[in-house]
Amino acid sequence: MGRRRGKGRGESIVPDAEFRSYYGRQIIKTPTWKVPDVPAYLFLGGLAGASATMAALADLTGRPRLRGAGRLAAAAGAGASVIALIHDLGRPARFLHMLRVFKPTSPLSVGSWILAPFSGVAAAAAASEVTGLLPGLGRLSGLVSGLVAPAMTTYTAVLLADTAVPGWHEVHRELPFVFAGSAVSTAGGLALLSVPVGEAGPARRMAVAGAVLELGAEELMLRDAGLVAEAYRTGTPGAVLRAAKALTCVAAVATAVAGRDRRVAAVAGLCLGVAGAATRYGIFEAGRVSARDPKYTVVPQRERLARTESE
Repeated sequence: MGRRRGKGRGESIVPDAEFRSYYGRQIIKTPTWKVPDVPAYLFLGGLAGASATMAALADLTGRPRLRGAGRLAAAAGAGASVIALIHDLGRPARFLHMLRVFKPTSPLSVGSWILAPFSGVAAAAAASEVTGLLPGLGRLSGLVSGLVAPAMTTYTAVLLADTAVPGWHEVHRELPFVFAGSAVSTAGGLALLSVPVGEAGPARRMAVAGAVLELGAEELMLRDAGLVAEAYRTGTPGAVLRAAKALTCVAAVATAVAGRDRRVAAVAGLCLGVAGAATRYGIFEAGRVSARDPKYTVVPQRERLARTESE
C-alpha cells in the first residue's frame, strides 16, 4: 500500500489506499467444522433448550399437551445435537474426552458439561412422559432441564464468539441474544405444529416474543459490527439470512394476528423452524467467509488500535 505526494508541500493527492493482504494470503485458518453437522448442532441445541423451558413452565401451569410437546422436543433436539457434534468430531471417544475435566475458562469444556447433563435429564423427562412411569422423577427431570435450558440455548453462541473468527468474535455481545431469540421462536413454532390451539397460547407468545428478540438483536448486531457486517449481508450468508428474516417476520405477524387458526398456526410454525435453521447456517457461513478474507481480521484490529491511541 503506497501513497503518492505532491511536489510542493508533501501533501497527499490520492485517498487512503484500500486494504490489501500480504501476498493475498489468509491470516487465520478457516474453521474445519463440517456442514451440515455444526449448523445442525447449533440449531438443535437451541431448540432443545427453549423447548425444555417451555415444558417446565407448561408443567407448572397445568398444560399437559404443551408440556409433552416441549419434553419430547427437548429430548429429541438434545440427542440429535449430540449426534451431530459426534459426527463432526469423527469419533464418540472425542466427545467423552471433553468430559474428563471441567475447565471454566474454556467455552468448549463448559458447553460439553452443559450438553451432557441436559441431554440426560431431558431424556428422562421425555421417557416418563411417553411411558407414564415414575411421574415424580419425570417432573423433577423436566424442571432441572428447564433450569439448565437458558445456558443450553446460548452457550453455542459463546463458543463461536470465543474463537478468532472475526465474523463471530466481532459480534460477541449480540450473538447470544440472536441465538436465544431464534431458539425461543423456533420452540414456540414447533409447539404450534403439535399442540391444540386452545392450549397453545404460551407457544404463540413465545413465537412472537422470540422473533422480536431475534430480529432486534440481529439488527443491532449488524449495526455495530462495522466492516464485518459485510460478511453477513453479501453472498450466500446474506441471501440465507435475508430469507430467514423474511420467514420470521411473516410467521410472527401471522401468529400474532391469526394464530388461533389451526392452519395458520401450522404454516407459521413450519416457517419459524425453517427460519431458525437458516439463521444458524447463515451465521456459521458468515464466520467462514470472514475467516477467508484477511481484511475482516486486519481492518477491525487497526480501527481498535486507532481508537485506543486517540483516547
